[in-house]
Amino acid sequence: MKQGVLTGLALLAILCALPLGVDSYWLRLGTTMLMYGVLAMSWNFIGGMAGYPSFASAAFFGLGAYAGAVAQKFGLSMFIAWSLAGVVAAMFAAALGFALLRLRGHYFAIASLVVAEVLREIVNSATDLTGGGKGLNLPVPQMASIDDQARFFYYAMLGVAVLAFSAVFATQRSRLGFGLRCIRQNESAADMLGVNVTLYKVNAFILSGVFVGIAGAVYASWVHYIEPPDVFDVLYSVKAIVMVLLGGAGTLYGPLVGAVLFLSLEELVWRNYISVHTGMLGLLIVLLVLFLPKGILAFRPGRA
Repeated sequence: MKQGVLTGLALLAILCALPLGVDSYWLRLGTTMLMYGVLAMSWNFIGGMAGYPSFASAAFFGLGAYAGAVAQKFGLSMFIAWSLAGVVAAMFAAALGFALLRLRGHYFAIASLVVAEVLREIVNSATDLTGGGKGLNLPVPQMASIDDQARFFYYAMLGVAVLAFSAVFATQRSRLGFGLRCIRQNESAADMLGVNVTLYKVNAFILSGVFVGIAGAVYASWVHYIEPPDVFDVLYSVKAIVMVLLGGAGTLYGPLVGAVLFLSLEELVWRNYISVHTGMLGLLIVLLVLFLPKGILAFRPGRA
């Protein structure tokens, strides 16, 4: 445990120092990497620890983005709007969890996949509140320079990533983490042993939504404009799964490792093979499932 804390502190120090002296391109890349890390760590609660293949990340991300944007539209400060987005995402995840987590396997996966599309249609219809298909503009923070603004959102996303990582760290060493691992191994047996499987699964689903909702709100403020196809993109769900599988499902550092590797691959593909980007992503998923089911960290002895 002590080694894990020291490793986490060293990683945090590196991430805090990363924006110093770099240009806006690297700041954008770093902010995106942290956002991907939040998506991956959040999915790890429900998918990695509990073993439920959720595709709801896009729904939480888009809901958080619009909750934060609408809150700022009504005059709330940016930080309060971000916090409110997390509360809204957590409440929505709780309600959705009680409804969907009765399903298992591919039935649950398909049901969770539909949620983002339903929310997208609701947002498109609520024109007066959300701007509908025209999208929604957010206020631009008044700062000295564009680089200062870029650093601000980098550190804001880093704060969300630290919160998500701390939650993963605490959960893995708690009764909740033990219960989730039991559910992943054999849900029926866990229920027979006295594990409150419904409560544990809903808690995992809430944790998988709250940080993604905050990240969505930070993203909305970062780009200053959002529209439904952008923030409810199903690729947010797919990327979260790929990153966790790439790094190692159910591990502490696996989602972070997967986020860094995936972003590197994504940048490489976008630069050289932009016309087949989606196809390359699909091929990566197939290769991961067939040849690397336990992720990169499976090759490291004594993995976290």
